[in-house]
Amino acid sequence: MSRLKEIEVKVGRSERLSFEDGMALFESNDLLRIGRMANIVRERLHGNVTYYNINRHINPTNYCVYNCAFCAFKKNPGEEGGYEFTLDQIAERAAGAAAQGATELHIVGGLHHKWKYPKYLEIIRVCRQAAPAIHIKAYTGVEIDFLSRISHQSIQKTLKDLVEAGLGSLPGGGAEILPEETRKLICDKKSDAQKWLEVHRIAHRMGIKSNCTMLYGHVESNEDKVRHLIQLRELENEAPGFNCFIPLAFHPDHTQLSHIRKSDGFTDLKTLAISRLMLDNILNVKAYWIMLGLKIAQVAQHYGANDIDGTVVEEKIYHMAGADTPQEVSVAHLRDLIRETGRDPLERDTLYQTALASLISR
Repeated sequence: MSRLKEIEVKVGRSERLSFEDGMALFESNDLLRIGRMANIVRERLHGNVTYYNINRHINPTNYCVYNCAFCAFKKNPGEEGGYEFTLDQIAERAAGAAAQGATELHIVGGLHHKWKYPKYLEIIRVCRQAAPAIHIKAYTGVEIDFLSRISHQSIQKTLKDLVEAGLGSLPGGGAEILPEETRKLICDKKSDAQKWLEVHRIAHRMGIKSNCTMLYGHVESNEDKVRHLIQLRELENEAPGFNCFIPLAFHPDHTQLSHIRKSDGFTDLKTLAISRLMLDNILNVKAYWIMLGLKIAQVAQHYGANDIDGTVVEEKIYHMAGADTPQEVSVAHLRDLIRETGRDPLERDTLYQTALASLISR
């Protein structure tokens, strides 16, 4: 029996795939076969539904103490292109998002050289005051670790402070690639993999849901990707709480790794499909259209993805790295994109607990 056939049997029986299975999948170029297996799992879990939400990104500053090789977003104080929003500007964006029907604020940014701990709490507070009903998904595991250190308190106390200020859940950024030797090549100064995992472990045990990610298409190996996925799977076994997994395609433009060729559609779909197959205990896999492009995000709905993200509005991090996707997509356009794939669009909340729209057109 061929290796892929053995994996197909496992998938048919809903059995967990091993490290060796993951390696075999990444080493295979039979994309259609891998995609077919991922689609079986996707439809087993979600039927014909593809989720989206109405959200707004707020990136408060791109000044950052770190200098990660993969990042085009970071600026130093005084450097051209650097910015920092005032609290009034952040509140204005939050209020505008709520007025446009957004149910989620996604807040991540640089780790500012001079901002003190209370400033980060105040960002959450002003958003909560400006948009009382909106869900605030804010600060990556790396940001939480940074806030814990500058406030000289535990991660648990830091998370408690943020929740009291209005935090609802954590995004999945900062995971990058978890195997340490490779992680050090692209972000050697910031939180290591164990610290990122610890933040999410503590958050889950406190009842705070989060997302998880994997940055691929840079200097990582197939083994790195498989080990990364297995570490996420093991954490979910230990301390359940991941809402969604989002594979993030690396954009090399304007980074220290600009010599690397940008990920192609074949690799994007293959990575999505294998992620769906390996992460048997994480319910949702998102095709993040900002990074993939709308066309690949559509095809991904038959390669393991069951979510296409949301309306977004004013995303800065990946556009500064050369993303040529729109910064905003309307609800009507998102729903049309999903229908074109043969899937049924369904609006969701951040925690995937409430379907906010029927399958009937808005």
